[in-house]
Amino acid sequence: MLAVLSASAEGEVRIAETTEHLADKLGLTPEERAELLPSGKQTVFSNRVHWAKFYLGKAGLIESPRRGYFAITDRGRRVLDAKPERIDNKLLNQFDEFKNFVRGSSEAAENDGLLAAAAVPEQTKTPDEVMRAAYLQIEASLAQELLDRVRSAPPDFFERLIVNLLLSMGFGASVTDAGRALGRSGDDGVDGVIDQDALGLDRVYIQAKRYKDGNTVGSGAIRDFFGSLNLHKATKGLFVTTSSFSSSAATTAASLSTRIVLVDGEQLAKLMIRHNVGCRIEDTLHIKKIDEDFFE
Repeated sequence: MLAVLSASAEGEVRIAETTEHLADKLGLTPEERAELLPSGKQTVFSNRVHWAKFYLGKAGLIESPRRGYFAITDRGRRVLDAKPERIDNKLLNQFDEFKNFVRGSSEAAENDGLLAAAAVPEQTKTPDEVMRAAYLQIEASLAQELLDRVRSAPPDFFERLIVNLLLSMGFGASVTDAGRALGRSGDDGVDGVIDQDALGLDRVYIQAKRYKDGNTVGSGAIRDFFGSLNLHKATKGLFVTTSSFSSSAATTAASLSTRIVLVDGEQLAKLMIRHNVGCRIEDTLHIKKIDEDFFE
């Protein structure tokens, strides 16, 4: 991580060029440069550089101004000025953003009935627990990266994303052109609509708020959406945000006469992963066990 951070000390750099530069700097042999992950789709060294970049980003030491590039932040410069011998998770743990990221990964593992990867020594866990905890950590990292990308995208992209996600989930699946984003030309405060039948008799109206983390959606926004739904004589509404909802917003949504479902950033990322929206399967591991019938 120190090498990756140092590579951006002079300004914005491209991740692919940084990988090549570091390989040269570390004197990697052609064989070491070419060594592939089991998936055969990425080299081991490139994978480690990308993970180093990801962790540095979680700690706020670098930022991604555009796709495929990263740049050092003021915090990153202060870390380099301190001339650390190395940068590891212990050093990054001094920053609240990184601690929150690690805590989120650990909670995901615990909620699935597994021991978090950082909670206990490796030798106390079974191979199955290690594998599943690692899988959850990778998925938590992917979820955070998806949210970061969505937050940096234009507003109309977010609106189309929500419509595509609902179609992927099976809403309006039997209807041609069932979903559409209304965009800035919107229809009285509604960002999108899904037709559940061919005639459009049953519709789900969508409100999409692309907020930064920490910018909570309040009850006022819920009431405004409720008013928009009434203009359309709608019975179903979906309010999606990349941040979170205040407790008063959740209470307001539950008390209104129109059914309004709230989806926050965490749930949105999980749904995108589950339905392969904005992500794709990179590799598949087959876990095998003894076939008892064969030996019978």
